[in-house]
Amino acid sequence: MAEQARVGAESRVTVASSTTRPLDLRKRPRIGESIIQTILFLCGVVSIFTTLGIVFVLVEESLLFFADERVSLIAFFTGFDWQPIIGRFGVLPLVNATFMVTVIAMLVAIPLGIGAAIYLSEYATPRARSILKPILEVLAGVPTVVYGYFAISFMTPLLRGAFGEETVQIYNTASAGIVVGILIIPLIASLSEDALSAVPSALRQASYGLGATRLETATKVVVPSALSGIIAACIIGISRAVGETMIVALAAGAGPNFTFNPFASAETMTGHIARISGGDLSYNSIDYTSIFAIGLLLFLITLTLNIISRYIVKRFREVYE
Repeated sequence: MAEQARVGAESRVTVASSTTRPLDLRKRPRIGESIIQTILFLCGVVSIFTTLGIVFVLVEESLLFFADERVSLIAFFTGFDWQPIIGRFGVLPLVNATFMVTVIAMLVAIPLGIGAAIYLSEYATPRARSILKPILEVLAGVPTVVYGYFAISFMTPLLRGAFGEETVQIYNTASAGIVVGILIIPLIASLSEDALSAVPSALRQASYGLGATRLETATKVVVPSALSGIIAACIIGISRAVGETMIVALAAGAGPNFTFNPFASAETMTGHIARISGGDLSYNSIDYTSIFAIGLLLFLITLTLNIISRYIVKRFREVYE
């Protein structure tokens, strides 16, 4: 008994000393996490400086373009004729063609993309979703040059057969816009489906409990709740359409033309940059620096669209707890 009492007393002393000892709450160094954190930080720094470098080059070369006495800033933004060889620098034909292709593309991509997102989120079984969503996203991995030749070899003959060869030119913005829309469908569908899936299931169950059908629940409850994410996906799709190069370079046309006829040939900003930069241009010539002026305008357009997208997400985002 005396031995047991002595052992019990020692154990109590040990417990008491361990409870009175201050806990060491200092962060223990983890070499692996530190290395990963450093690599991620360097990736962020490289991305920022790369973007700044691109902007610097665009601004520097654009200033050389606008410093030329033959170039007028007002004529650049208001002129309807783009022929740098003879001193005409109105960028509106290129901007108009770019927006025509973008509008046609969004008329194709938004209904089909959002429709596919609603189906995957609200109607498809888990097995069907696991099969269909990767297949849909595979379209985003197809090279755009393939889409360009698809527009020339399939979409243009289809439009000429439907509306007549006299109406539809071989190179036209309608064919390019439709194929650009097909290219954007996976982007809008994937982002919209993520936004729809983020809506809490409690809202769906409450709608079903009130007697709503699945279609009513999807269109009147789920879609309005995820509207900010859907709008942001559409704006990102617009940015993608504005910046598309190979499809419009191959299918839209190779000459600046200010027209609102979707079946006529017209050259976009990106198509013009691709065509001119592939030619034999002397450094610091007016033709060479004009490419950077168009590129800077294109950068400002996409930057504005991205800012609008971030504002919409921040302003109208629904937060559920």
